Amino acid sequence: MDVITDNLAQSLVIIGLVLLAIEILMLGFATFILFFVGVASVLTGIIVGLGIIEHDLVDALLSVGVLSAITAAISWKPLKMMQDNVTTTQVTNDMIGDRFLLPEDLSPGHPIKCRYSGIEWSVSSDEKIMLGLEVEITDVSVGKLRVKQCS
Repeated sequence: MDVITDNLAQSLVIIGLVLLAIEILMLGFATFILFFVGVASVLTGIIVGLGIIEHDLVDALLSVGVLSAITAAISWKPLKMMQDNVTTTQVTNDMIGDRFLLPEDLSPGHPIKCRYSGIEWSVSSDEKIMLGLEVEITDVSVGKLRVKQCS
C-alpha cells in the first residue's frame, strides 16, 4: 500500500489505463462504468502529478468520484448513440441454392414441415408448388426455409 500512496500520481494513471483496457478490449464498451472511472483515474493522476490537488489518498479518491460523474454526464449521450448504432448484416448460408424434392404440396401462407439435412424445417414459398417438384432454397433462418420452384 505504501508503494501506491508514495507514487499516487503514477498509480492512478496505471489503474486508469488498466480499467480503460478492460472496458475497451475485453468488454467492448458493453458497460461504461469502467470507462468513466478509468478516464477519471487518469485525469486525477495527472492533476496529482501537477500538484493541483494534494498528494493524499482521500483527496484523490474524491477527485476520481467527482471526475467520474462529470465524465459520465459529458459523454453519456455520445457513447450511448455509438453503442446503439449497430449495422445488421445478413449472414450467408451454404444451404442457399441447394435443391430438393418437395414431399407435399406447398402454397403461400401455408408452410409445410419437411426433413432436410437431418433437421425438421418449416418450408414456405410465395408461389404454389406441387408435390414432387424440385425446389431451390432462397433463404434460411432459424428452423425455416424459404424456397422457390426450380426452372
